[in-house]
Amino acid sequence: MPRVRKGAARRQAKKRLFNQVKGFRGPRSKNWRLAQESLVRAQTNATRDRRRKKRDFRGLWILRIAAACRSRGIRYSQFIHGLKMAQVELNRKMLSEMAIHDPQGFDQVVATAQQAVAAGA
Repeated sequence: MPRVRKGAARRQAKKRLFNQVKGFRGPRSKNWRLAQESLVRAQTNATRDRRRKKRDFRGLWILRIAAACRSRGIRYSQFIHGLKMAQVELNRKMLSEMAIHDPQGFDQVVATAQQAVAAGA
């Protein structure tokens, strides 16, 4: 039985890979072996960092809320505790946006949290 070479399938696979690594620097976009390795690493990092991005944004929102709370004389932990006691269901992203773009609204939310903490204590 004669040996069969891949032919068109190999060309299509290479074309697919080189299209995916387009924009990589140096031989990572031209050299078959380096391109394969680079693509595997890039996909691994992309998967990990999609999860990481969510974590980083949550940290940023908490930082912003904490700074806004501190300027209004309440600690972040007390603020969140007060919101839970007052059954205010605003997520941290929205609280962060309020702190930046709607200071009067955020003042009202802080007042609600402070009242709930005072009533609960």
